[in-house]
Amino acid sequence: MQYVLALDQGTTSSRALLFDQEGAVRAVAQREFDQIFPQPGWVEHNPEQIASSQITVAQEALARAGARPGDVAAIGITNQRETTIIWNRETGLPVHNAIVWQDRRTADFCERLRSEGHSPLIQQRTGLLIDSYFSASKISWILENVPGTRALAESGKLAFGTVDSWLVWKLTGGRVHATDASNASRTMLFNIHTGAWDRELLDLFRVPFPMMPTVRSSSEIYGKVSGVNGLEGIPLAGIAGDQQAALFGQRCIRPGLTKNTYGTGCFMLQNTGRRAVPSSNRLVTTVAWKIGDVTEYALEGSVFVGGAVVQWLRDGLGLIRKSEEVEALAKSVADNGGVYFVPAFVGLGAPHWDSYARGSIFGLTRGTTAGHLARAALESIAYQVADLLDAMRLDSGDSVQELRVDGGAAANDSLMQFQSNILGVPVVRPAVTETTALGAAYLAGLGVGFWKTGIEASVAAKDHRFEPQMPASQARALRNRWNEAISRSKNWESGSNDNR
Repeated sequence: MQYVLALDQGTTSSRALLFDQEGAVRAVAQREFDQIFPQPGWVEHNPEQIASSQITVAQEALARAGARPGDVAAIGITNQRETTIIWNRETGLPVHNAIVWQDRRTADFCERLRSEGHSPLIQQRTGLLIDSYFSASKISWILENVPGTRALAESGKLAFGTVDSWLVWKLTGGRVHATDASNASRTMLFNIHTGAWDRELLDLFRVPFPMMPTVRSSSEIYGKVSGVNGLEGIPLAGIAGDQQAALFGQRCIRPGLTKNTYGTGCFMLQNTGRRAVPSSNRLVTTVAWKIGDVTEYALEGSVFVGGAVVQWLRDGLGLIRKSEEVEALAKSVADNGGVYFVPAFVGLGAPHWDSYARGSIFGLTRGTTAGHLARAALESIAYQVADLLDAMRLDSGDSVQELRVDGGAAANDSLMQFQSNILGVPVVRPAVTETTALGAAYLAGLGVGFWKTGIEASVAAKDHRFEPQMPASQARALRNRWNEAISRSKNWESGSNDNR
């Protein structure tokens, strides 16, 4: 067998990548799917479209490499996390659209839980802060708002899953209802210390236990593909949420190693080994992966709007025609001209956790140009990442020696150099930037013995390092102005409601 197939199911597209034994990409296929916005702050996907797009690109990737199912040792799945799907076990049909991780419809419900004093229990058991970002409140919303679902759930006829579980169900013809520990840890219903669903939290969110998938390790055979042409019989042998998969793919397999993914949002994870480090700085403690009987953990901070700010410049303002044009536009000016852009379109994530913050631009003058806006937008990504790293250093007590980076915006040299300047540490970008899919492939390959000696030797590509070039005093001054901008954008939505 020559290959491992990684299914990378993301927020805006489904991708499939075929890796060889050297960790090189031999074929790629990608397909976008619909983004559904029923109301402001609501984001949904069609679960059937997620599955069909993912299966189609998997078939296309094999076809492009001239590979047959027998050439593929295993399939690894990595997925957008927290996105919530509930389906009928008997019909296999979803009862509602998938509620996406970005969705904020349950913000008020989560605020009520905080006001009732549930935060300490939830953080201690799950490592998470109460937020509509995670799956639990989304499950509750569906059961409360879709007629008939409560009774079906209580009679054991409904299944809940994050996207990985939905794909496993579809690929195995409904034979396997399972997830891995990394995805389970993102639901706000999983006790990361016992490694099991928490009955008290299930009761708090009124989620019937029979809905829940079996939790398994991140690297083992879940089952074989059944009933899908072109993939029949391939073992499903690895699963990890997209950010944990990227941590694994970046070879951050020792405590203290840290990576940041620049995607639609930004996601920073630091490996903390077998120690689940509690956060005092509004980060979350999460399962990194479970291999065999060993669970390893990570600290994580999430920025809701990272690369999406560039999409907004393109689609919302029309300042650029293609996302790649933003770097040249930003470089058309010498500095940001005093402009600071807080892209809190759907609130602020870690370490601020303000669902009511909104996007704001400060420092506009008659001299402000499109170049200044583009530069401020890119710099906002770096500032948000710096906020995460500061919180991570305080929680873990580790001094971060370098930041490993991946994701679409990591290809932007200007942004990566500014990121290094602001952080004061080297930023390291791997030559193979498909680290999320690579992590899923590694987990699956290790699960079937395709790779036997671990992952360090599998990647021989050279990294590109960006070294800090800005005086520390200048970096501090820039961040002080950023902090002022952040403070003024907070609590905007709830404040405006008070004055209506």
